[in-house]
Amino acid sequence: MKPAQGSCSLRCVGPFGSMRLFLRRRLSPIKLALLGGAMFMVVLVVLQRDVSSAPSQDQWLRDLVEKRDQVMVMVKGAVNNLGFQIGAPLPPDAGQQPTPDLYCPSGFYSQAELRPVLERPPQDPAGFGADGKAFQKDQLSKEEEKEKEEGMTRHCFNQFASDHISLSRSLGADTRPAECVERKFRRCPPLPTTSVIIVFHNEAWSTLLRTVYSVLHTSPASLLTEIIMVDDASTADHLKSQLDEYVRQLKIVHVLRQRERKGLITARLLGASQAKGEVLTFLDAHCECFHGWLEPLLARIVEEPTAVVSPEITSIDMNTFSFHKPVPTSRAYNRGNFDWSLTFGWEAIPNEAKNKRLDETYPVKTPTFAGGLFSISQKYFEHIGTYDDKMEIWGGENIEMSFRSPHTFPKGTEVITRNQVRLAEVWMDDFKHIFYRRNKNAEKMAADNNYGDISDRLKLRETLQCKNFTWYLNNIYPEIFIPDLHPVHFGAIRNVQSHSCLDAGENNKGGKPVIMYTCHNMGGNQTVNLELCQRKGKGTSLSPHQEWELTEEKLLRNPSSGQCLELKDNQLHMQRCNRANFNQHWEFS
Repeated sequence: MKPAQGSCSLRCVGPFGSMRLFLRRRLSPIKLALLGGAMFMVVLVVLQRDVSSAPSQDQWLRDLVEKRDQVMVMVKGAVNNLGFQIGAPLPPDAGQQPTPDLYCPSGFYSQAELRPVLERPPQDPAGFGADGKAFQKDQLSKEEEKEKEEGMTRHCFNQFASDHISLSRSLGADTRPAECVERKFRRCPPLPTTSVIIVFHNEAWSTLLRTVYSVLHTSPASLLTEIIMVDDASTADHLKSQLDEYVRQLKIVHVLRQRERKGLITARLLGASQAKGEVLTFLDAHCECFHGWLEPLLARIVEEPTAVVSPEITSIDMNTFSFHKPVPTSRAYNRGNFDWSLTFGWEAIPNEAKNKRLDETYPVKTPTFAGGLFSISQKYFEHIGTYDDKMEIWGGENIEMSFRSPHTFPKGTEVITRNQVRLAEVWMDDFKHIFYRRNKNAEKMAADNNYGDISDRLKLRETLQCKNFTWYLNNIYPEIFIPDLHPVHFGAIRNVQSHSCLDAGENNKGGKPVIMYTCHNMGGNQTVNLELCQRKGKGTSLSPHQEWELTEEKLLRNPSSGQCLELKDNQLHMQRCNRANFNQHWEFS
């Protein structure tokens, strides 16, 4: 047996020595398999030689020979099949190749795919208002001065300047933040199509058509289905047959008309009822669109179909028509809000919300939005009940829609109050009383049930399973200051000596001194609540000079200073408290 052991040793050392060399060369799986098979064959050959030389009487060795023969058959079959077993997979037949999804292609939209409906014609850099610059004309003739004044009277903006600026004017280079300029939009899922709806009433020709051209020059042809212009019973001659004939050349622009003046809400509903796009985009009749304005709105709706999306809004000067361009380093700094008079306004974005935005492509969640410019899925618009179609003319519709997810008023400003009462009665629960304390006309209208039938809106709220207004305040707008539902006193504060009242004054959003004004008992700027200072509202703070108390002697005292409010010569002063001085006596009227 010694020669056999030596032979086995010699035959085994050679292959394993070779394997070390091969491993250094990073053997492929095929070579490893062949090498292993060869080694196994060598072992079997050695075994056969040993068995052949053994005595015939060793039965256990004969059994081993039979098993060896069976293994040899298996090994030969495996070796013959080796190419099939470990070879690279063959390419499938041409007929079996996967076909690309034509409805959901991979990659991003190219610039060619996002080309605008209408290329902007060459611009004269020296032209009036070119590149969004201010209109400048040194000397105006008497006729031009008169034309300018008449335009200001009609529209409350410089129509004379607008009429001298190209309808297709460019707003200059794209100065948005770099991440906005460089953003790409995926082809799958595709961006939806949109119908742009523009409502107008006696609008100036130049501002109206510049709005239309601005949309055509900046909106991808593949995404803009149509522009629907809805005329709310204009009386100006240039907005009748002349307008119809002019827009006919623009192909995808159509004019719808309301024979009777019904207002913005009804006009928008008319436009929405005829729209063919997947998304409705509402614009004012006097705006201009900047680079890349539309795609982010549509992309956000793809991400969140229930989102109501409003663009970043900058301004155009009403006198010079200069465009306030975005700055590459600028950051969004405000969002929509409302006060307890149900008036829309703007406020700084809370720091917590700012910190969640990695860059300027991230949306800003807002408690309310400006009603003039926004996009919404047509299906979702219908699902949440569109607008309250019984709201008249204008006012409150954007606040009303937010709670769910320059014009003249032919019926007077009472229609705004009526719309606000409808909003309050449907959506605000007991918090409506805070609004009514500030608006006595609204309170009376509600008490007299003089705001129309709201049964269908209440049914809509039930059908949508909307949460209550407390949930809205806690989750959507936790930063709002919430006055007491049942304050100790509320109303106007009247000076006992002069019988005039404290008044916030016009357009006072804070920071301006209060004034004295004739008491009118209408709430509004004269509304004051006397309540416990609980600082309700996330982030609400109260500085010492803002805290007041009404003493039993009718003195209005500031505890931090120890002084009292005094009216002297119709001017308000802080003086040493003196209960004998009737100029320091105040009471709720």
